Amino acid sequence: MADWTASTLDRAEPELQGPERRSLEQWLDYHRATLLHKCAGLTHEQLRQKSVPTSGLTLLGIVRHMADVERWWFRLHGAGERLDLQFSTDAWPDADFEDLDSVPAADVLATFEKECESARAAVAGKGLDDVVTCGPEHHHRSHERDVRWLYLHMIEEYARHNGHADLLREAIDGTTGE
Repeated sequence: MADWTASTLDRAEPELQGPERRSLEQWLDYHRATLLHKCAGLTHEQLRQKSVPTSGLTLLGIVRHMADVERWWFRLHGAGERLDLQFSTDAWPDADFEDLDSVPAADVLATFEKECESARAAVAGKGLDDVVTCGPEHHHRSHERDVRWLYLHMIEEYARHNGHADLLREAIDGTTGE
């Protein structure tokens, strides 16, 4: 199990020049590490703390959500694996954000890291122009997209949620910064 202190997290800046695939992978990894950085050193109770009473958003919920999103896009769609999501279910689609006490935070963080590794492996042998087909059970308008789209979408998803994570972390203990 990883040590979740900010000083031990590897968050390498993406290179300023390089091939497209490597750039996409580096930016995605940077955003993954940024989310972990926002969670570093916090307790389970702190990770489940809301920034404002009217919001259900928490750092722990974001990590749970992103573990499911990694699985959803790279493994289910990108590699065609048939798996259940880790935290959300058909019966409770928002469990990733709402069911914050069923799994200890340390286990959630470990699951997140494992999903990121599995996501990398799921598309490692595919080219950016390779088209993946998402079955009708996935409820998307268009069922075909290329692997490049998966990377770009995931970078966008992390950028949005890392912005939320900035505000959540600041509300918890005043920590700011990238």
